Amino acid sequence: MATNVIMLGPPGAGKGTQGERFAMGHRIPRISTGDILRDEIHSGSKLGQAAKVVMDRGELVSDEVMIGIVTDRLSRSDAMNGFVLDGFPRTVGQAKALDALMLGRDSLIVLDIVVPEAELVRRLGSRMICQDCGHNADGKETEPGTCHFCGGKLMQRADDNASIVLERFKIYTTATKPLVDFYRSRPTFRSINGAQPLDRVAADLIAAVDAIASGAAGIASGGGKR
Repeated sequence: MATNVIMLGPPGAGKGTQGERFAMGHRIPRISTGDILRDEIHSGSKLGQAAKVVMDRGELVSDEVMIGIVTDRLSRSDAMNGFVLDGFPRTVGQAKALDALMLGRDSLIVLDIVVPEAELVRRLGSRMICQDCGHNADGKETEPGTCHFCGGKLMQRADDNASIVLERFKIYTTATKPLVDFYRSRPTFRSINGAQPLDRVAADLIAAVDAIASGAAGIASGGGKR
């Protein structure tokens, strides 16, 4: 059974950090639409130039562009045995498109990382990211201001300043938070307390996925029937 995971949660909830840890542990790709867009921006492509203007304002790139990016990425061979999606879907329209893409594949596991707003503001205000590879600083840097993955310079993201943070919360509340309502009734949906230490959050994510996978296996074998 393929492990197909969506990471939901507001900006600063830890989706990237936890998604990367989970993907590495399960040997499946972490597909970050934010990373894909930042690569396009770094390359100077037309898509990257257009996306940069939108992202620097804290707004969402259009559904059409995002669906196209994810459609292409999920068609690659390394995603056939599972994946972790970070940053997609962000609207109900994108979620419906993803459901269509998943026809004939194993079910989506939806993990919503929940963190109080005050903690999110604190995190975003102090978050640093590598300008070269896009990894978030995680406290393991041996040289201050330098990424321990690639040696690039750490800097604050343009969309992490105070005014943009508030705009991103507004967009999350109006456009992205309805995804929780869209997915909540599914048996493969779980909420995770993201205000805990990183290792505790990671353990809770793994436990939730294992429980969902065991339930799905039981139903498939007839063990879930009464």
